[in-house]
Amino acid sequence: MPDEVAQYTNYHWRRMDVLPGMTGLWQVSGRSDLDFEAWIDLDIQYIERWSFALEMKILLKTIPVVIKGTGAY
Repeated sequence: MPDEVAQYTNYHWRRMDVLPGMTGLWQVSGRSDLDFEAWIDLDIQYIERWSFALEMKILLKTIPVVIKGTGAY
């Protein structure tokens, strides 16, 4: 939303350094149970710690999270 984007800090904009994918660290770490700042922190953590192993870990964690509906509205 434009009014939300107007409030972004430089820290918030860092999450735009990568293209969005099908899943992510915050999606498997709480989804909608997390507040916006936690999403940002997890996105930045993902950017800073990216590795093939982290990517595989996220993909494997996605399956049970989706099946259980954990953190979904």
